[in-house]
Amino acid sequence: MIQRREIAICIILSIVTCGIYGIYWFICITDETNIVSGRTGDTSGVVAFLLSLITCNIYGLYWAYKQGEKIDQAKNDRGIPSSSSGIAYLLLCLFGFSIVAYALMQNDLNKLA
Repeated sequence: MIQRREIAICIILSIVTCGIYGIYWFICITDETNIVSGRTGDTSGVVAFLLSLITCNIYGLYWAYKQGEKIDQAKNDRGIPSSSSGIAYLLLCLFGFSIVAYALMQNDLNKLA
């Protein structure tokens, strides 16, 4: 089940908790994107977070690109027009705007919920 989240509250909680809520949000976004795209066997949120941590966020860049692909696939499956979100998420994360990428992912997930 996909949970709709208020993006502003998620951002505020991420800032107030010094990123701890951001970790939880990362894990939830990953798991829910796997559900929406029908790829429940893909890397879980916890594993994706640990891989990002171990690889000093190199895996996080790959993750951002793949999240965009999965969200685009889910949109196409539902007849919703989509663009190349993976490149946008990758660039945002590459330049240090990961929270913006999370917010955009959550916005798309809220639309698909």
